[in-house]
Amino acid sequence: MPCGEAAWGGSQTSRSCEWRGAGSGSVQRWGHWSRALFLPWPGRPPAGGDGRHDAAPGWCPTPLATRCGLSQTPCEPWACTDTSPSSSSASVPQGVLSIARMLLGLLLGITAAYLDTTEISSEHDTEGTLGPPQGITRACLAGWGDTLLFAGTFIKAIVLPDLPRVVTLSEDTVSGTRVAEVTVSCSNTSSSPNVTLDSIEPNHPFNSIAVSSDPIDATTFRAEVTLRAGAELNARQVNQYTLILRAACPGEDEVEKRLFVRVTAGHVLRCDTPFASAEGDVVQVLADVAPRTPLYAVLPQPLGGLTFRLRNHNTPLMLTRRGVVLAPDNGFDPSKDTQMFRLEIEVMDRHGHNCSGAVRVEVLPSLRPRVTFLEPHRAVTVTEGIGPLEVITQVHARGDNVRYAILAPVAPVLFTIDEVTGEIRSTRRLEVIRAHLLIRAYNVLHPDDHATATVNVTVQGTDHQAPRCVPAIFVSQVPETMSPGSILETLRCTDSTSTDGCLHYALEGPPSSLSHFCMEGPQLKVNTTLDYDSEAMAALGFQFTATIVVTVGEQPLQSTRVPVLVTVTPVNEFRPACPSGATFTVPETAAFGSVVGRVAGTDRDYPLDSLEYSLEGESGPAQPFSIDRRTGEIRVVGPLGSQQQRSYRLVVRLTDTHNDLDLRKRQSRLCDVSVRLQAVPDEPPVCIPEVQELQITAGSPGSRQPVTRLVCHSSPDSAVLTYSIVGGNEDGRFRLEGNTLVYLPGDRAEPHRFVLLVEVWGGSGARRRSTVVALVVHVAPRSTPVPPSTSTQHTTLQREPLVVMRIEAVWHPPAWFVAVLTVSGALLLATLGCTAWYLLCSNRAPGKLFLAKSSWDVVECSRGKEEQGHPHASSPGQFDGRAQDPCNGRDYFFTSETGTRRWI
Repeated sequence: MPCGEAAWGGSQTSRSCEWRGAGSGSVQRWGHWSRALFLPWPGRPPAGGDGRHDAAPGWCPTPLATRCGLSQTPCEPWACTDTSPSSSSASVPQGVLSIARMLLGLLLGITAAYLDTTEISSEHDTEGTLGPPQGITRACLAGWGDTLLFAGTFIKAIVLPDLPRVVTLSEDTVSGTRVAEVTVSCSNTSSSPNVTLDSIEPNHPFNSIAVSSDPIDATTFRAEVTLRAGAELNARQVNQYTLILRAACPGEDEVEKRLFVRVTAGHVLRCDTPFASAEGDVVQVLADVAPRTPLYAVLPQPLGGLTFRLRNHNTPLMLTRRGVVLAPDNGFDPSKDTQMFRLEIEVMDRHGHNCSGAVRVEVLPSLRPRVTFLEPHRAVTVTEGIGPLEVITQVHARGDNVRYAILAPVAPVLFTIDEVTGEIRSTRRLEVIRAHLLIRAYNVLHPDDHATATVNVTVQGTDHQAPRCVPAIFVSQVPETMSPGSILETLRCTDSTSTDGCLHYALEGPPSSLSHFCMEGPQLKVNTTLDYDSEAMAALGFQFTATIVVTVGEQPLQSTRVPVLVTVTPVNEFRPACPSGATFTVPETAAFGSVVGRVAGTDRDYPLDSLEYSLEGESGPAQPFSIDRRTGEIRVVGPLGSQQQRSYRLVVRLTDTHNDLDLRKRQSRLCDVSVRLQAVPDEPPVCIPEVQELQITAGSPGSRQPVTRLVCHSSPDSAVLTYSIVGGNEDGRFRLEGNTLVYLPGDRAEPHRFVLLVEVWGGSGARRRSTVVALVVHVAPRSTPVPPSTSTQHTTLQREPLVVMRIEAVWHPPAWFVAVLTVSGALLLATLGCTAWYLLCSNRAPGKLFLAKSSWDVVECSRGKEEQGHPHASSPGQFDGRAQDPCNGRDYFFTSETGTRRWI
């Protein structure tokens, strides 16, 4: 039966096709595949052959069967792809193309057949390898991108036929250029395919795939790969990009192919980014680098035919013709700290193209240790009779690659030194002699790194004993004020022959000890002043070491060595000194603990400036300040009354410490310090004008260009104003120096307008008052090229209105709060009115309300109340006066004789 009528089995991803032989009823299984086409035994032809896909299921149309050379070609409908019909009168190239397609189909079919036969189940092993049925001996490749048909093979549909491939792109290519056009072929004509792009390299410079809306035909589409906007190609950094294209047609599997984009060098001279930047490239080298060592190489594109020129010549570095920076001929000075050299280099090719850049060479201190002797001074005593090449002593020096040599004496040559180990040997038999050897240790790789040491070799005889001295060791402490010529010690030495007059005394030791002390016979004396208050003395640890050598004048020489250790003690010689101009200013609103200033006293005694600070008098309203005992820092510890007092006078006591072993010899000094109160303005500053419009022309980059000066004043006038830019300062091109606005020109080539907001305030903290000034600055470029023209054009520029917004903080309470506050106030006023009325009109206990009434008024009030009960006790004719009661305010008649009252 045909494949369209065959029984299909298995899952969606793996199918098998059964073919039934004609009239035999036998069944043959032809392997497994994934969405592939199986070509079984040919059956009956389809009913129609119009070249469309609406033919009978399982059969290809007539044109496809004709090109395949078969009258009947059964296949799945989804696998049939129709192209333009071919006739028997096809041209020769079309025939050649058909033969090529047939050979490619055979090769792919054999490969697929071999792969698929490996998956045949064991129950069909008796049927042998997969092969074509009888009558099917040719393959059909319907077209470029069509499904490959071959008996017993399973081939995936090809949707990216022209990939993989390699395209070449110059690094000078502009953005948006089309890099490659890719053809996408599908079997389904319902809609366009989905093509995505990815890259192995991160941050690739290509846009997403764009599929053309105008396809070549119903199943073939064009996809373009373009260069992204703003992309920069650099062949020296990345010379090839690997793009991964994934295409998926509707109803088909996704196919992944690769496109290789090769970047080639351009024709424009280009320097590397670090070298061409404003700061330049940075190279760090050590100070001990060898002379003429290559430090940096300038390698712009393209290579070859380049000329390198050094713009600045104030540098010891050298630049070769090939653009290599070399170290100086004599190398760098290793004794200096970090050194910095800047080289400005211009590169030009043979066509006149040039680029320039800078290189900064930072010379760091050497990391290797310096050559130093562990013992720079050594004295060796040996007996006479030592033979040649015997070891006298050995010197040691620290460092790398150390070698030794004897500098002096040159003649006679009595000693030699091993240049590697430092062993000093005799060259002949030694007699009684004293020799002073000067030894040099140096780095063999860096001879400039060297050190010297002295070795005193004394060869004494064996016939006499050395002198005996008392004391054998001299240790003493002396004050720094000991005058020169003072005797420190007198030695008492005797020899075996009791000839004291033949003894000779000499002082040996470091140069510092020999300069401060001397020997006069057996007496050790002070030679110069012993200044304890100096850095040189501190470097020595305030101690001097030396050796007194006592020798016998007759032959053979005998000697005795007396070690000397002298320690210098400090003496408090100087009083502390007050600082000059100790005046400080502090705002009148300074908070508790605010720093007013620091009193910096001085003292010449070592350790320098070791002082303690204290204020005379206690802290209080008259002196609301305190001082730190160690640092001398003055702080606010109370309220500052600017209305009563505008300044304070403080007395600070300076007392020296650690300047004498006797603490009773401490010295002090009183210093006057003035603290002025700075008024804080009550109103915000006033600036005239508040809005300014300015126009300037930019100067050269790196210069400083004043623009305007703000005129502001505050109340009181003594208040200090502070200025700050709070808005509109793009790229930080403006800055304020006091009340002067300064412009820092850059490399902007177009006119630009800046709207700056400058805040001016006086005071600090909660009482800060500020004003905002608006500055409109029109900056024109330094030079603007004007094309030649014969006519003059007049252009009227319309000034745009400038809107300056000033925001003030205002509290707007909600409506319910206003209503509640109004009602509460009304109720409070009503309550107070009722209480006052009650107190004035109450008749109860009047004596409680008028505590200051006299006893007479109290009696009168009581009488009045009694008479109220008897209003007709007497007639009006009996009264001779009228008055008003002070208690209740009522009028009454009274009799002056009896005091009788009658209320009216």
